[in-house]
Amino acid sequence: MIVKPKCRGFICTTTHPLGCAKNVEDQVEYIKSQPTIDGVKRVLVLGSSTGYGLASRIAAAFGMGAATIGVFFDRPGSETKPGTAGYYNNKAFEEEAKKAGLYAKSLNCDAFSHEAKQDVINLIKNDMPGGKVDLVVYSLASPKRVDPDTGEVYNSVIKPIGSAYSSKTVDFHTGTVSDVTIEPAKEDEIPSTIAVMGGADWLLWIQALQNAGVLSENCLTTAFSYIGPTMTHAIYKNGTIGMAKLDLEKKAKEITELLDPIGGKAYVSVNKALVTQASSAIPVVPLYISILYKIMKQKGTHEGCIEQIYRLYSDRLYNKSGISTDEENRIRIDDLEMMPEIQSEVDKIWNEINSENIESFSDIVGYRKEFFNLFGFERDDVDYDADVDLL
Repeated sequence: MIVKPKCRGFICTTTHPLGCAKNVEDQVEYIKSQPTIDGVKRVLVLGSSTGYGLASRIAAAFGMGAATIGVFFDRPGSETKPGTAGYYNNKAFEEEAKKAGLYAKSLNCDAFSHEAKQDVINLIKNDMPGGKVDLVVYSLASPKRVDPDTGEVYNSVIKPIGSAYSSKTVDFHTGTVSDVTIEPAKEDEIPSTIAVMGGADWLLWIQALQNAGVLSENCLTTAFSYIGPTMTHAIYKNGTIGMAKLDLEKKAKEITELLDPIGGKAYVSVNKALVTQASSAIPVVPLYISILYKIMKQKGTHEGCIEQIYRLYSDRLYNKSGISTDEENRIRIDDLEMMPEIQSEVDKIWNEINSENIESFSDIVGYRKEFFNLFGFERDDVDYDADVDLL
C-alpha cells in the first residue's frame, strides 16, 4: 500500500512503517557512534512508543548493552491500514536488537492496568536475564487513565489555572502566527489531570515491582518532566500540567523511601523542549520551540531526544562523580535550553515574530519536518510513492 501523511490538527492519522524504521536506525547509529556507557544491564521502559521513551530504550540497549523490556499501547498495522508509529518503532527496535544479539521483549498493553503490571513481572521473572531490572524508566503519556481499582476514567486537560491566558501561537502547518486565549481549568479538571499525568501510576508500578522482588539492589527509576521559560509557565509550569508534574516530584520522594531497603532511588529528569505529538498539542509551545530550535542550532547546542537521553545516562545517572541534581532533587538536562543567553534571544524574537517573518525568525520549517518525521514521513531516504508492507 502507498501511504501518505494525513493530518487532523496536531495529529497525523497515518504512519509510514519504513520511515519509522529509518528513524530508529538513525538513533541506533547515533548511540553506536558515542562512547560506551558504564551503566546497567537490565532496563524496563514504560512508555517506549516514541520520543523520550523510545530513546531511553535505544540508548540503554546500544549504549550500555542492556537487555530491555518495552511497554507501550499501540495499534498494529493491517493489510489496509497503517498501525501507529509506536508499533513500528518498537518492531524496528527489536529487529535492530536481535541483529546486535541483545535481549529485547515488548508488551503492547494498557500500562495503567494491574494486568499489565503482572504480565511485566512474569516476563522479568521467567524470561529476562537475571530475573531483575536495574533501571525503570517511566515515560507514559496519555490523554486519559482508567483507575485500575475503581474503574473511574480520568481525563487530562492543558489549561491555565485561576484565570484565562492569552499569548501568541502558531499553526505549524501553515506558519500563521495568531493570538490565542485559553480559558482556565474547571475545578474538577485539575485533580483529573494530576491523576493522569502525575505520579500515581509510577508509584503503583514501583510498588508492584518491589513487592514482586524484581528490582535489583541500588536500582534507579526516573520519570520525565518539563519546566520551560516564563513565557510558557501559565500554560505549563503553573497550569494543570505543572500541577501534575509537581505530583510527579512528590511521588519521586515516596518512591525513594519505598526503595530505601534495597538502596534504590527515584529521580525526575527535567528535559528539553522537543517536537513530540504531545508538545504539538499545547498552544504557545510550538512557536516557542520553533524559535528555540533556530537559536540552539545556530549555537551548536541543539539536542533531540536521543542526544538528551544519552546525556542523561552518561553524564547524570551513570557517571563516576555521582548524580547531580538541583535544589529540588531534580536532574536537569534542560540546562542548555535554559541558559540565560539562549532565553534572552528567544524573548527578543518572541516580541517581533509574526506570520510574515516566521520563516526567517524561527525554524518553523524544521519543526514541521520533525513533526512529520515522528510518523515516518518527510525523510529523504524513503520512497513515499512505493508500496510498503503495513503488517
